[in-house]
Amino acid sequence: MDSAESLNRSKWECKYHVVFIPKCCRKVLYEKLRPHLGEVFKKLAEQKESRILEGHLMVDHVHMLISIPPKYAVSQVIGFIKGKSAIHLARVYGERKRNFVGQHFWARGFFVSTVGRDEATVRDYIRHQEKEDLRLEQMLPW
Repeated sequence: MDSAESLNRSKWECKYHVVFIPKCCRKVLYEKLRPHLGEVFKKLAEQKESRILEGHLMVDHVHMLISIPPKYAVSQVIGFIKGKSAIHLARVYGERKRNFVGQHFWARGFFVSTVGRDEATVRDYIRHQEKEDLRLEQMLPW
């Protein structure tokens, strides 16, 4: 438990592999905004006392390895990150004429898996996901 963190009366190590996607109609916009999202996600995670340990913004989805304290639900933190990042993107890169509260940039839901003792495997998977997708596409017969 070298990497365990602590709260008042407890030690914890809660890491999750999370994947989510933009809405279909936002994929072209997402492609242009990808370079700006990493720092936005990190700042938002810090507001919920969480840390993004590894992340990769794919062409059509987001992979991240995130450490979340046990006092927060995973859905609460991921919902916060998705919601606030959508508002930030709309305000900074969208039309400034409209009120952007309630805008939907990300599709509903997300995939989450606990990491456990396979952290190195999950980190490697996230880092090399894009290369693996390209390799698999080349193997398809069409």
